[in-house]
Amino acid sequence: MKSSMWNFHYQRLLKQGAVLFDERVKLDVPPFAEDSSQVPIQVDARELPGDVVQIIAWAELNPIPHIFTFYPESADVLPVVAIRIRVEQATVLRAAAQTKDGVWHVGSARVDAAGGGCTAPSVVRAQPDWEKRLGQVHGARFNRGEYSRLRLRVDHPMDNGLIGIPEFFLNQAQLRADDGRLLATLELFPAVGENPTLSLEVRGNQANQLWLRDNNGNEFKASF
Repeated sequence: MKSSMWNFHYQRLLKQGAVLFDERVKLDVPPFAEDSSQVPIQVDARELPGDVVQIIAWAELNPIPHIFTFYPESADVLPVVAIRIRVEQATVLRAAAQTKDGVWHVGSARVDAAGGGCTAPSVVRAQPDWEKRLGQVHGARFNRGEYSRLRLRVDHPMDNGLIGIPEFFLNQAQLRADDGRLLATLELFPAVGENPTLSLEVRGNQANQLWLRDNNGNEFKASF
């Protein structure tokens, strides 16, 4: 991708670990971000051999580059994450999936953008009574054969601290089975868009529990 920022993020996020640029890690993004504050991306590492330990995604030219770190804690969850993010300008996006042997498998993509998605005024805070809806989770389960897709949206402003408002964002999420087993953990960062959307894929059609917490200590729960 001829990115001048690769070495910086390689040292900071991947700790200079062994890297393989790998087309089996699919990073799907639109070629142009019509709305720079809500850019859909999907990371799919299911073609990698062996177990995926974690996935890190980042936007190299964002003022806050780190998007998420995803830990599939169970074989019942696929190493697939879809989410909407902010981009400040045209940038290279990366998704690095680490397998049990310690190797980072990196997928790359480039998105063009008019810019300003990270520093635009908050849309959520301009809506009346947004505080009353804080933490509401809207979602559904979609059957995809052996697996099902959980798709959800959470009411939250995801303030990134760049426009005069202190950081206020969802930073932790856990997906659990109905019996309490931990299936996946997700660390979120302010590069995620307002009212964040999230999609995960899990085995079967059993009920699942979602737990969320923001950096102010507010906790939210939902069942699917």
